[in-house]
Amino acid sequence: MIISKTAILNNLCYTELVYDRINKKLNSNFSKSEIETMLFDIIKETQEDYFHKNGKNYYVSNTENDIRITVNSYTYRIITVDQLTKVKK
Repeated sequence: MIISKTAILNNLCYTELVYDRINKKLNSNFSKSEIETMLFDIIKETQEDYFHKNGKNYYVSNTENDIRITVNSYTYRIITVDQLTKVKK
């Protein structure tokens, strides 16, 4: 299945509750506009090889920023973000 990064970027949307969820998960206090800009930039810079679809969601994993973004594949709504944990050697 081909995942269109352009379609995701052009249709990205948010619910009011997701901003608090993102700040909680990232242990941060970003404004709505900071969150939107940050996620847009991360998705834009992530290679499409790191976009995966599982069920109804897209998962965008960006190891450079240690973040995984979950996006609903039907509405392009941000569901949540998760910090990726680095493996200690």
